[in-house]
Amino acid sequence: MAAQATFKSIRSVVPLLDRVLVQRFKPETKTASGIFLPTSATNTPLPEATVIAVGPGAPNKDGQVVPTTVKPGDRVLLPGWGGNSIKVGEEEFFLFKDAEILAKIQE
Repeated sequence: MAAQATFKSIRSVVPLLDRVLVQRFKPETKTASGIFLPTSATNTPLPEATVIAVGPGAPNKDGQVVPTTVKPGDRVLLPGWGGNSIKVGEEEFFLFKDAEILAKIQE
């Protein structure tokens, strides 16, 4: 299980190097027709998230900083599990490395 930290404001978290701060989409607890789904059906985290903040990038072998491939506001596809959890009140955010993000969603 990922480590959890608690902060008063998400603005106080600034990702370092190639880290990306994301907020996963919450699974629907009710269907379009009004049927409530059991918690066992909504426990699996959704693979989509919104990028909240990004670090400046990580240095490559030559020492040049390679910027992250995503920017705040992007929708991304994440692995099913992983990342470091950060709780701010009732909201939960995750820190992933840029290389762990599977894809950028463009719509």
